Amino acid sequence: MADSLAGRLIESARLEAGLSGAELARRAHTSRPTLAAYEHGVKSPTLETATRLLAAAGFRLDAVPVPSFEVVVDGRGRPFTVPDRLPRLPIRQALARVRLPVHLNWSDPDRTYDLADRRQRHRLYEIVLREGTAEDILAYVDGALLVDAWPELVLPASIRRAWERAALR
Repeated sequence: MADSLAGRLIESARLEAGLSGAELARRAHTSRPTLAAYEHGVKSPTLETATRLLAAAGFRLDAVPVPSFEVVVDGRGRPFTVPDRLPRLPIRQALARVRLPVHLNWSDPDRTYDLADRRQRHRLYEIVLREGTAEDILAYVDGALLVDAWPELVLPASIRRAWERAALR
């Protein structure tokens, strides 16, 4: 873990939990100056210490598989992106209100999608699977919600087959 990365992670968890530095230090059985040194990158916590600090803020440190992506070209010469595994999103992001960038939603650039609404989420997934890059898929598509939506999505057969072969096995 890089100093600044570990510090940012600990500070983000503390802020997300609504804790002061003093309160997190108390819960984690460390001193406030030591916590501040970690958060500011002055000191580097061990993996064990970072795990303890995150747990005291109500978080856990996980190793999450990162999808790799392949660009596939359909029979008409149109490229689309397919991951080798389904991405997962934090629940807030998976059910957020979002406005897609113009390269995805050029026909209705001001539209906001409420991903908590099943129909709107399905429409957004159709757009992202057809037009999206790897970054778009990682930003907007939650694998568990995609599996649930899969039978109802309206997608070209080539995209459906490629995703079923690669990510939905």
